[in-house]
Formats: sequence, structure tokens, C-alpha cells
Amino acid sequence: MTSCSPENDSGRYDHLVKKHPCFNNEAHGKYGRIHLPVSPACNIQCRFCKRGFNKTENRPGVCAGLLQPADAVELVERSLALCPQITVVGIAGPGDTLASEHALETFRLVHARFPELINCLSTNGLMLPEKAGELADAGVKTITVTVNAADTETLTKVCSHISYHGEYLTGKMAARYLLLAQAAGIKKAVDLGIAVKVNTVLIPGVNDHQIEAIAKFAADLGVNFINLIPLIPQHEFIDHRAPSCQELNSARAKAEKHLPVFRHCQHCRADACGIPGGLDLADELYTKRAETTFSHG
Repeated sequence: MTSCSPENDSGRYDHLVKKHPCFNNEAHGKYGRIHLPVSPACNIQCRFCKRGFNKTENRPGVCAGLLQPADAVELVERSLALCPQITVVGIAGPGDTLASEHALETFRLVHARFPELINCLSTNGLMLPEKAGELADAGVKTITVTVNAADTETLTKVCSHISYHGEYLTGKMAARYLLLAQAAGIKKAVDLGIAVKVNTVLIPGVNDHQIEAIAKFAADLGVNFINLIPLIPQHEFIDHRAPSCQELNSARAKAEKHLPVFRHCQHCRADACGIPGGLDLADELYTKRAETTFSHG
């Protein structure tokens, strides 16, 4: 293990990760989280990503309906009544959290009412350099950035296009913008005292050769953990196979040369609620659903 591990960071983030079920393997079965599905749009298109609105699929990018930021505080209050073990308020979609202002608005409201809870978001990182300061001001303490490649050639195989300030970019230009933004955004978040985890979707034959390079890239920027997620074959990768258990374990071993590996990811929905791995309380919590619209930039 390298010096980039949180154990060698003087316990800077101990107070956060000890109660964060998505950052700490030991906290996974003890503490809960609520995901608030407030983010309607995405500014990139990954070839494996298919957003959806339903109550049946247990995967990221899916929720039963969109929640308005103004309704977030009431939902958090109700979630705590249902599950007092909740320590984290997360926003993980169904679109990217920084492609619109909805997540920031929600965090400001939630932090004002529940300053003791850990505000957490997941993002592709495209807008993170511009939004990191506002996120810190809104009480965000932990961020997950999805990094699926360490070079532009590989990233073009994973991401088909990005929409950056109204500019539609494809190919290596899009990949270059995204990689540069991820690096700058992660560095800025770390400098602001935010704990950062990297998620990497493991895609056999596409980015499996880059797992160690991604982990090193993240560690050099001050990231605290990495989480390797097996591909769910869908969208353009509908005919692509998921990694085997052996391939996943081998990738984790490579990543672990540079960063601690989180091993209990549940592929949570964008409206999940409760203790990961336990009973999901979303159906009981979200009794009213809003419109179900989604767009890519």
C-alpha cells in the first residue's frame, strides 16, 4: 500500500468515513443513506449508461420519478423516522449532479436543516472544477467521481460525447476535456478538505488493462478510495459481457497497489433509502412522484 492511503493522512477523514456506508467497508452494514433523485440531466453519454424511470431495476441511473429540491428536507425528515441509522444524504442522479443546479440547491437546504448529516454526491467530474467551491460551501463532505479511463484513446471507447457549456464534443477532444476536468476537479475538492472516492466501471476488453493506471492517477491527486463496479451490459454495451469474479478480484488487486478498495458496492438506485444490503425503504418513503423527464445536455 502506498502513502496515499487514508491511514497515512493523519486520520483527516476518519470522522466521515467511519459513518459512511459507501466509503468504509466496516460501516456498510451499520449506517444508512438516502439518495435524493433531484438531478434530471446529464452532460456526457457513457456507452453503457441507460437512464430509466421504474420501480424494478436495482442499478444506478434509475428512479421512480424526479424529486424537486424544495421537497428534500421533508423527505430527509421522513427517512430519518423510518431509518434512524441514516448518516448520509446522497445525490447520485438520475442524471449527473453537476449538470444542473438542482443538487447544489438541495444540499444547501438539507445542510441548513441537518448540519450533522454527511452530504455526498456522485459525479462524472466534468463540472467539478467549477463547482467544487460551491459544493464545499453547501456542506458537501464526500464526493465520488466516476473515472473509467486514464487516457483519451480508452475513454473514447467508453464515452461517446460530452456537452460542455453548450458545446457538443465527441472523440478524443471530448475525452481530453473530461480527463482534464476530472483531474482538476478532484484536486480542487481534495484541497478543500472533501473526501473523494473514485468509481471505475470494469469493462472487459475495454478498460481492464488500465485499472492500475486509473488507481495511480487517482492516488496521485489525493483520492482516498477506489471502487470497481462490474459492467451491467446495456445500451451500446448490451452485447458486451460483464467481468467474471476472477477478473474483478484481479482488477481489485491491481488497484489496491495504490488505493484502498471499497468492496461492498450494491449498484444502488438514484432513490435508494436505508442501510445498503438491507431493506430498501424507497417505496415507503417516496409516496409522491414528480415528472419523469431526462435529458443529455
